[in-house]
Amino acid sequence: MALNYELYKVFYQVAKHLSFSNAAEKLFISQSAVSQNIKNLEEELQIKLFIRSTKNVQLTEAGKTLFEHIEAAFNLIENGEKSIKEINALEKGEVHIGANDTISKDYLLPYLNKFHQLYPNIQIKITNRTSSTCVELLLQNKVDFIISNLPNPKITKKMTVDEIFAFNDIFIANKEFKELENDIITLKKLTEYPLLMLESKTTTRQFFENTLKKAGIEIEAAVELGSVDLLIEMTKIGLGISLIPEYSLELKNQGLFEVKTNEKLPTRKLAVVKMKNIPLSKAAEKFLQIIKNKN
Repeated sequence: MALNYELYKVFYQVAKHLSFSNAAEKLFISQSAVSQNIKNLEEELQIKLFIRSTKNVQLTEAGKTLFEHIEAAFNLIENGEKSIKEINALEKGEVHIGANDTISKDYLLPYLNKFHQLYPNIQIKITNRTSSTCVELLLQNKVDFIISNLPNPKITKKMTVDEIFAFNDIFIANKEFKELENDIITLKKLTEYPLLMLESKTTTRQFFENTLKKAGIEIEAAVELGSVDLLIEMTKIGLGISLIPEYSLELKNQGLFEVKTNEKLPTRKLAVVKMKNIPLSKAAEKFLQIIKNKN
């Protein structure tokens, strides 16, 4: 069966908006033309793709499957068109970055500010997900690149990894644990205290657990949270001891102190991760130059 791009383009817009009228507006064609194109595609595939009623439009299971397969392709085409329009100018366009909350707020913020000052007409979009989930966004061509914690087991050989920043993780506590302020304890001893940890799906949590497993130590989180900011706030009220990236917090004037351990956790890194065979827009390239101080 020959691929009819026009039919799939109509299908993509209807499936994306779940509306024949919205699809018609996006494609600058009549609603009847949209309906006819969908009918032709369903006849070609010999299966129903939509459930239509007077009030709404829904995808059938077959329609959902088809949409999942072509969404990444259409995202890729749209990104390609965007990049072409931006080749000769940085007056328009956008940079779409994937990064977790902590990286966005505590690492990227000054670079975002600098880029905005230099190129105020370029839109910056940030999708906040865990570092692992950001890799999935990259595979689906939903972001230009991601800033990820390393190690990240989700990264594949289809991607390039450019390390940009090294940091250490530190344990923090408040006065509820004042006996630890001037002490140095073992990681084994630390596990006797209530530990506030990020969720198990995060690269930070997985990194810490793998490090302890190598030392024959198992941990159990007293509380699991979705962000480093919440870890810090919970630590301030004395709920437990947290592990956070050192760049996330100035301990002074926070009522907190670092809990020091005999064993040093391995240094971790942040990296720019992008797809090998997909060129970046000029705007995205310029943003990366600023991060690397090559602007």
